[in-house]
Amino acid sequence: MPSKKQPIFPSERKLLSEFGERLRLARLRRKISAETLAERSSISRMTLHRAEQGSPAVSMGTYLRILAALHLQDDIGLLAADDKLGRRLQDIVLDSRKNA
Repeated sequence: MPSKKQPIFPSERKLLSEFGERLRLARLRRKISAETLAERSSISRMTLHRAEQGSPAVSMGTYLRILAALHLQDDIGLLAADDKLGRRLQDIVLDSRKNA
C-alpha cells in the first residue's frame, strides 16, 4: 500500500527551491555538465534535474551525493548546527531547576 503523501508548505517549498538553485549554480560555476554531475553522483539526469528544481521527493542521501560530487559535502554538517530555540528551551529548564 502506498504511503500517504505529506503536505509541503510554501515556505518549505521555497527553501528547497532555493537550495536546488544553489546546487545548480555551484555546478555551473565549476563548468560541470548536468550529465557529468549525475554520473559522478551515481544518479540519473532526471533525478539531478529534480534536485536542482528543489523537489521534495529527492532524498537527503541523493542531495549528499550531489554535494560530495561538487566537493561541498562538509556543508551538510552546517544543517541544524545552531539550534537556538532548543538551547533557549534547555536554558529555561535549567534555570527553573536552579531556582527550585
